[in-house]
Amino acid sequence: MRVTLAVGALLLPLLTQASPFVESRDTAVAASSVSTTSGVIVGHAAVNKTGVTEFLGIPYAASTSGSQRWMPPQRFTSKKTFTAATYKRSCPGNIGGTVAFPNKTAQFDRIFLAFTTQGGNFQSEDCLSANIWVKGTPKAGASKPVLVFVHGGRWNIGGAKSLFYNGQYLAAAEDVIVVTFNYRLNILGFPGAPGIQQNVGLLDQRMALEWVRDNIAAFGGDCNRITAFGQSAGSVSIAYQAYAYPNDPIVAGYIMESGTPHSWTPLSPALGAQHWYNASSTLGCGTSGNVLSCMQSKNVSSVLAAFAKVPVDPTAALNQPQFQPVEDNITVFYDYSALAAAGKFAKLPLLIGNNNHESGFYDIAAFATGKSFNATQQNLFDLEAFTCSTAIEAAARVAKGVPVWRYRYFGDFANLQLYPGSGTYHGAELDMVFGTAQDVSGLPNSAVETATIAYFMKSWAAFASNPTSGLSKLGWPTYKNSTATLVRLGYNSQTSASFVAPSTSDAQCPALNGAVDLGKGAM
Repeated sequence: MRVTLAVGALLLPLLTQASPFVESRDTAVAASSVSTTSGVIVGHAAVNKTGVTEFLGIPYAASTSGSQRWMPPQRFTSKKTFTAATYKRSCPGNIGGTVAFPNKTAQFDRIFLAFTTQGGNFQSEDCLSANIWVKGTPKAGASKPVLVFVHGGRWNIGGAKSLFYNGQYLAAAEDVIVVTFNYRLNILGFPGAPGIQQNVGLLDQRMALEWVRDNIAAFGGDCNRITAFGQSAGSVSIAYQAYAYPNDPIVAGYIMESGTPHSWTPLSPALGAQHWYNASSTLGCGTSGNVLSCMQSKNVSSVLAAFAKVPVDPTAALNQPQFQPVEDNITVFYDYSALAAAGKFAKLPLLIGNNNHESGFYDIAAFATGKSFNATQQNLFDLEAFTCSTAIEAAARVAKGVPVWRYRYFGDFANLQLYPGSGTYHGAELDMVFGTAQDVSGLPNSAVETATIAYFMKSWAAFASNPTSGLSKLGWPTYKNSTATLVRLGYNSQTSASFVAPSTSDAQCPALNGAVDLGKGAM
């Protein structure tokens, strides 16, 4: 989504201040250093959980400016000392602002901006960096489980600097190592340009995982217990990794939150090229000859301005971004249903699910672009993009003997409401997983909300600790379509899990037969 209001001065204080809701201080860790392939990285005590060591802005790949723009990422290596005190600049994108949505709550702007922007309008093509949170002082050989998060944003917006994705609370509560990172977005990460490697943003993600594999032991992590988890486009990205690297997945398990390869249709090479040449023509680089080098010579602000002028792809309900993954049969494939049926994916344990009212967020996106989005469309949108696509992916994994746990989240808390009836909207589970609800909303949690956060954290950490059986030890049944194995979280203010038949969510799915007409604008 692109809505055009400046946010820099408004948003920055929200994303840099300490949380006003810290109940007690931990014993603060001292500054510590860790030797990595990116140099000697010096960490510090996290702001609110001072018993957690925080490392921010660690470069995992080199700058992608100039002749490296639109090229696969190159490893960053160094022997120098790097003080990991602040987030690195976000990858470039067109940053929007808030929306004059009817009846929005007092906390709407704070939540919406934290979710849809990059933590302040600070951007650079030298943005490929990671952030790490470790409880206590990092000790090599500690063998802690590792959770690596891939952020969403329709592959067009967002970044690792967000109130939503701060890893200090999860690391403190469950003694897992949490990693977030930036990757290239929009036209810079998914250019669609003919004749070059497509989807370099996905290659950035792969390189980040490789960096974690090669370096996390020095932070006390277990390189054999890395779980990749993501939300929305980040969730789809994780699935793409599973299909692209079936024999070398790096990770031990996947957590997919609100997004699968069956949620939407990637761009065809022809449509990707059309958008690329539209932008190149706007910049005076034409459509033939040395288009790429001409485009690489332009400053990034000009490239983003040209990108903004490329017409969006219309869909039945929401606009589909112009620059996003393109089918290349290497990183993104043409037919995920066929690949799934053939078992051509990394057969690793999977925790997968979606929220009860995903369209509660997308109603805002529709409003911002003048789209009609009535209740019937919203229901179909939720089914196509999330519920049914989740069921399809879960069933495909089960059919190949993969342990799967499937959840549906129902929590609806007052401090996180966007407007009356926003419900359990897209992204609402992130506040639970990361424990950041108070920071995101600026309002205190209810007692039930705090307990729900604790249960989410415990569950995600249980999976990361042992992807094969960690959730079974919590009493979660592995997923089967015919029995009460759909895990309900936050249902009727329950602070633990309950279990129902998948048909309670999926009854309408067979009639849709995998359609994604309304879901195309979701990712």
